[in-house]
Amino acid sequence: MKHPCQISEHRLALPDQSLCYRLYRNPDVAPGRRLLLVHGAGVAGADTWHLLTAYLAHWHEILVPDLRGAGDSHFPDRKEYAFKVEELVSDMASLLDHLAWWQFDLAGYSLGGLVSMLLKQRYPDRVGKQFLLESAVLDRPDWTTTVQLRQRYSEAAVHLRDTDHERGIVQFLDTISPNRRVSPQVQAVAVKRLGRRPEGFAFALDAVTDAINRIDREQLVAAQGDVSSFIGGQSVDLMHQYHLGLAERLPNWHYFMVSGTDHSLPFQKPRQIARSMNEELQRYLEQH
Repeated sequence: MKHPCQISEHRLALPDQSLCYRLYRNPDVAPGRRLLLVHGAGVAGADTWHLLTAYLAHWHEILVPDLRGAGDSHFPDRKEYAFKVEELVSDMASLLDHLAWWQFDLAGYSLGGLVSMLLKQRYPDRVGKQFLLESAVLDRPDWTTTVQLRQRYSEAAVHLRDTDHERGIVQFLDTISPNRRVSPQVQAVAVKRLGRRPEGFAFALDAVTDAINRIDREQLVAAQGDVSSFIGGQSVDLMHQYHLGLAERLPNWHYFMVSGTDHSLPFQKPRQIARSMNEELQRYLEQH
């Protein structure tokens, strides 16, 4: 299908980062509603969200940045350096201020989910409807188990810095999607996608591991607004249990199981997720 949006690519020069971002403008949607989409570790924004944006029906403008360490965003000398998730949040805040986006809806996938939750916590009055796709740090009900799980990602990050970075990518996939059922061809696509900037990918994994040892998850969850949380049907049962429990305990938390997919849900089920996002925004607007 022909993409309904007009798409333009831009750069924002920050003191230590050249931030690449894309703006999707849908001429068939009335101006007003805006959506920021934040990608996960290792994969660029457009690679993550492009197909999904084609099916979003209620946003006139959609902002798709590349986080530092991924896509076409880079440090001034184009080398890879460590960073903290708070720097990613500040990057997004600088970009939003630059564009004068004072009110917007927000979606985040994996690492981007953590970034989006921290952004909501920092700027509660600017964020409207929220969407999370298997957000980082919301992996398991038990916090100790969640922290222990991150150590396996740290091991993958070590291999990502080796010449055989494919080993680290496969270890990451085995950890985050242990129940995945994919063909060798699909696996090869995922490995290639994640291998474009392996060291930047490693620093992104390290950033989450660093954050998980510092943040208060209960406070972070409590700071969120109306959240629609999407979990892949093939993802581990404990993740489903945690998000179902949040939905039962919190009136603002809405849990969706996306059948036939695992952690790769925005790549595998973009139309289904976009349809649910459209419906969830309608529900949100009716209640607000």
